[in-house]
Amino acid sequence: MKLWDQTPGLCLTEPEIIPYIPEEKRSDAAVVIFPGGAYRGLADHEGRGYAEFLNENGITAFVVNYRVAPHRFPLELLDARRAVRWVRAHAEEYGVCKDKVAVMGSSAGGHLTALVSTYRGAIDHEGMDAVDREDYLPNAQILCYPVICHPADDGVAHVGSYHNLLESREQADQAKLDPSLIADEKTPAAFIWHTAGDAGVNVINSYRYAEKLRNLNVPVEMHIFPYGRHGLGLATEDPHVAQWSGLLLNWLRLMGWLA
Repeated sequence: MKLWDQTPGLCLTEPEIIPYIPEEKRSDAAVVIFPGGAYRGLADHEGRGYAEFLNENGITAFVVNYRVAPHRFPLELLDARRAVRWVRAHAEEYGVCKDKVAVMGSSAGGHLTALVSTYRGAIDHEGMDAVDREDYLPNAQILCYPVICHPADDGVAHVGSYHNLLESREQADQAKLDPSLIADEKTPAAFIWHTAGDAGVNVINSYRYAEKLRNLNVPVEMHIFPYGRHGLGLATEDPHVAQWSGLLLNWLRLMGWLA
């Protein structure tokens, strides 16, 4: 489904939202999923793969095919905000609660997940229709080995993701998109997991974001596994890391979002 009837801004690829409805529903929550791909592609196992897992556990999910390079910021965030608003605008149709909308993302999709949870600036093309009257701020965030830190953070940042998002912009612009710097007291509760052995996105990205949330008294649950490559998704190849999905379900129960 299209996010807009007529997509605003540069549109070389049409942003879409794909609903995944569980056969046996056990929750009135919804999870909006942003796949990873360094802001130049979208990884299916971090989109459809997660949605099918959530469906198996009775949770409604929506996978967002948001715009990536050569599109640049703020179009990715515009699509993410629109997706949250779209789910709330269609909440009755899908039997979900507007106050139980989580966002979920891996790698660069984790950055987008954190960004829609923290970035407060207005964006061109918002306020176009009734859908845009809904709130874009999610009620919870789920981050899987997320990109967080901006490129000036030497040795920690995933420079490629920021480059694809912004191309060539000043460090000041990059810092404005670092969730560990711009998070505030309105940032929603977070579930984060990462592997210390991730050679693609340094685990310190997750530590920095969790530290910021803790300092803001925003509830955060984080799990760091000692080994594991980047981009594991559900980690079916690694039984130890694969525990994260069960831990996520426990967290959703703690939130009162899952029976």
